[in-house]
Amino acid sequence: MKLPKRAILLAGMLLAADLVAVTPAYAAVLPTGTRSLESVSHPGRYVRHQNYLGRIDPINAGSASQAKQDATFTIVNGLASPDCFSFQAGNGQFLRHRDYRLRIDANTGDATFRADATFCAVDGSGAGSYALTSYNYPDRRIRHRDFALWLDTYQDTAAFRADSSFRIAAPWVPKTNKGPIVPGLFADPHIARFGDRYYLYPTTDGYASWSGTYYKAFSSPDLVNWTGHGVILDLGPGVSWAEHSAWAPAVAARNGRYYLYFSGGQGSGAKQLGVAVADSPAGPFRDALGRPLIAGGQYSGQAIDPMVFTDDDGRSYLYWGQGTARVVPLNGDMISFDPAQVRVITPSGYNEAPFVFKRNGTYYLMWSENDTRSEDYRVAYATGSSPLGPWTKRGVVLQKRLDAGIKGTGHHSVVQGPDGWHLAYHRFAVPAGNGTNRETTVDRMEFNADGTIRPIVPTL
Repeated sequence: MKLPKRAILLAGMLLAADLVAVTPAYAAVLPTGTRSLESVSHPGRYVRHQNYLGRIDPINAGSASQAKQDATFTIVNGLASPDCFSFQAGNGQFLRHRDYRLRIDANTGDATFRADATFCAVDGSGAGSYALTSYNYPDRRIRHRDFALWLDTYQDTAAFRADSSFRIAAPWVPKTNKGPIVPGLFADPHIARFGDRYYLYPTTDGYASWSGTYYKAFSSPDLVNWTGHGVILDLGPGVSWAEHSAWAPAVAARNGRYYLYFSGGQGSGAKQLGVAVADSPAGPFRDALGRPLIAGGQYSGQAIDPMVFTDDDGRSYLYWGQGTARVVPLNGDMISFDPAQVRVITPSGYNEAPFVFKRNGTYYLMWSENDTRSEDYRVAYATGSSPLGPWTKRGVVLQKRLDAGIKGTGHHSVVQGPDGWHLAYHRFAVPAGNGTNRETTVDRMEFNADGTIRPIVPTL
């Protein structure tokens, strides 16, 4: 039997606690977003990085702006576990331990880095404080010695508990831009509106070869304030035929149920598409078939990037594919189709991420061009008279903006709200992202009088 990640984590913590004869602490939840961390034993001193090394230093209103910046971190989804946390510095690098010394480094995405940069929160020694245990060394905690930050084996003393406890404080440098809309590394966002809330379903990013294993969901009443709903599907325990490459989900609603279409891989085999079902848009979702909806190698091109469009007559269509774009009408059960009805609709310049919507009787097919690792990753579109086409290419509508440091804008989705149309997409994380360190944001999408889409200027 495969234990949940949190159970494994807590078991490790309990074992470590037995070894040092200490009462186990309860797991705690940190607030995500931009924060600073104040030492409990030395009030007025804050966790910071200096010359890439972690330490605690006095920070106050009169401190230099660089010192304030160095003492500000964004608390994000744990790179190695959704139950824990990682701390991203303003330069895009992450707090991690190396030879038990705390420092900041660029995320390489490999398993060692992710584990070294992930910390699990337990109750600290003071009211409202937290201690941070290492994900891969649960008997060790972040602690300051002579004001330098180390990963030390837990000691059952008042001094150690105080020196390893921190209060989460307001950031010394508040976040000033609107993106990313959810803190952390997320890509390939699918955005939808169910009832009076927006829902966001992204790929969990920050993994070498995009080898993530789970999906999370977020919702918002206004596209500004987002609530996390945790892990909605974990390939490991939840899907028998896939164990990695949890990519590019999409969710559709029908008859009071919600269907999550997703990618998954096992071993070195080809990617496959699956479908999971839930009674709520916030999940949890369960594998609906116990097998792939579309098997790897069943069609040419890579079986990734599913998307479902439902027309005014209630008929739903499944789109997917890298290299080749395909579409097929779904049966009413939303989990099957007639293979004889699969059609190829690949437009010129197409690479991946098809998305279809309808406005004023016109159908719009959008997609991403170039490779997601390229700063030239971008969104183009075509229009047609039916969900199956034929399609007339209209051009590129979203691309990089180097004057603002924005690169790799693509793999988008579109939603209409009370105030108009919006486009969710990912970009290289600003300032130091790349094709596996991406973040998700939203910008407004507007139309010309003739129905063509105005060029979208990506914003920070």
